[in-house]
Amino acid sequence: MFKKLVHLSNPLMPAPVLPPSRSPTPPSRRPASARKAASAERRDRRTDILLAAEKLFAQHGYHAVSLRQIASEAGVPLALVGYYFGAKNELFHAIFERWQPTIEARLALLREAVSETREQPSALPRIVSAFVEPVLRMRASPEGESYALLVSRELSYARDEADRVLHDFFDPLAHAFIDALHSARPGVSRAQVAWSYQFALGALLHHISDRRIERLSHGVSTPNDADAAPLLVRFITAGIDAALQTQTTPRRPS
Repeated sequence: MFKKLVHLSNPLMPAPVLPPSRSPTPPSRRPASARKAASAERRDRRTDILLAAEKLFAQHGYHAVSLRQIASEAGVPLALVGYYFGAKNELFHAIFERWQPTIEARLALLREAVSETREQPSALPRIVSAFVEPVLRMRASPEGESYALLVSRELSYARDEADRVLHDFFDPLAHAFIDALHSARPGVSRAQVAWSYQFALGALLHHISDRRIERLSHGVSTPNDADAAPLLVRFITAGIDAALQTQTTPRRPS
């Protein structure tokens, strides 16, 4: 300060050299490792929010859970939930978007089944396997339990947020399987096929969310036992096969 005053009183005296002011390093100039760590942290916090919402919605239902409870479960500030997802219905939608790979796996197996077994007797079991097996693998994953319960609990209610999820994610899947079943049994009506799909869906949803089998089997079986998968495929296949039999009108006696 003294040197600055002296310079002002004596303009012939050279100005003092001041240290350069430090401004924050812009993100684009930060080391790549720092940017990568920040990006990973953002992804982790976003995933934490999704997992917390999935768990709470599955346990208590969509309308019984607040964004504040989700933030507390995820260990993040409430404002961060809104920053990443906006309203609660958008967060609900994002949970199912995160599981889109399971839907894509089912469709990939379905395309393979249809291309290899078109109009053959083996088409129906292959179609049913494509419908069932990726879901059972998902259910066996560490995060699959909450998602399975969420699907079986929330998507059965005729609410706006559930209908949007059904429309965006599950209706295209349903139409693809109904088309495949119809191609395997072309002599029946689409209405018969659509009903058969719905009945098959009911069996699958019940299986992935059921906990009662251990009690009913006197402890022989456990929920989501892998040994039950072939039995479920055979059960659904036989049911669809019976439902899609071409019905003929009986002749009246003359």
